[in-house]
Amino acid sequence: MEAANGASGWRISRRVFLRSAAALAGLPLKGAQEGGLRFGVVTDVHYADRPPSGTRYYRLGIGKLRAVVDLMNAQRVDFLIELGDFKDQDEQPSEARTIEYLRAIETVFQSFGGARYHVLGNHDMDSISKMQFQAVVSNTGVPRHRTYYSFDRGGFHFVVLDANFRRDGVPYEKGNYDYKDTNVSAEQIDWLRADLAGAQGPCVVFVHQRLDESGEAPPVGNRAMVREILEGSGKVGLVMQGHVHAGGYQQIGGIHYYTQVASVEGDKAGDATCTIVRLQPGGGIEITGYERAVSRTL
Repeated sequence: MEAANGASGWRISRRVFLRSAAALAGLPLKGAQEGGLRFGVVTDVHYADRPPSGTRYYRLGIGKLRAVVDLMNAQRVDFLIELGDFKDQDEQPSEARTIEYLRAIETVFQSFGGARYHVLGNHDMDSISKMQFQAVVSNTGVPRHRTYYSFDRGGFHFVVLDANFRRDGVPYEKGNYDYKDTNVSAEQIDWLRADLAGAQGPCVVFVHQRLDESGEAPPVGNRAMVREILEGSGKVGLVMQGHVHAGGYQQIGGIHYYTQVASVEGDKAGDATCTIVRLQPGGGIEITGYERAVSRTL
């Protein structure tokens, strides 16, 4: 599998070095040691056994994810995470069929030999509840009821956020939402502040909907509040996001916001669109994109 070196609308290179925020850097980038921690990322698989819609090829999700998992197993990455919209639903929604799709795609995801993690996306609750979704998937070492959580690995701290709440605080459940109304809950805000305060290492944040100011697709409603917490911690250097299928990148307040290209786009069977992220001991972050995923140099 070759690393990608091109994507529409981006000035890119084969390999990406994202300089971390001061707390993440530790040592100068050029002094970083070889090695470090490596993890795989895939997003917006949207698997469902339904006909294509525009450029979205739902049925190909199984084969595409299998190609990603095969790559990650071969590369022996430390963990694999998917950034939401893992499954989709039929044109005429069926709760039972939606759960079948989720079980099928989770079975493929579980064939990765290392630790695995999920981020909730808006389509994950289109015709089922959060708890129905959580009952099928598993996150390594995390209780099933937790839709936002954190974990430590290799001297780094990782935070998974759930932005699937309406402005009134009601969680997304069985299509009870407008995808434009996306927020991080008040309880989660308090948790995030405390979690980062207690973090012992440099931090990376994962979320489905965008926390930056891209102008594409409605971002998280209370994103400014979330960013204030991330910046104030002095520990977060990178946020990885999905949702906007074309991908994107911004830097705000010393933090890099990398939006990954969606898996569901395109009719190529076995398209392993994904990234492998290397966190260097000295603070460098190297992102390598495969297939349509983007590698970018700052």
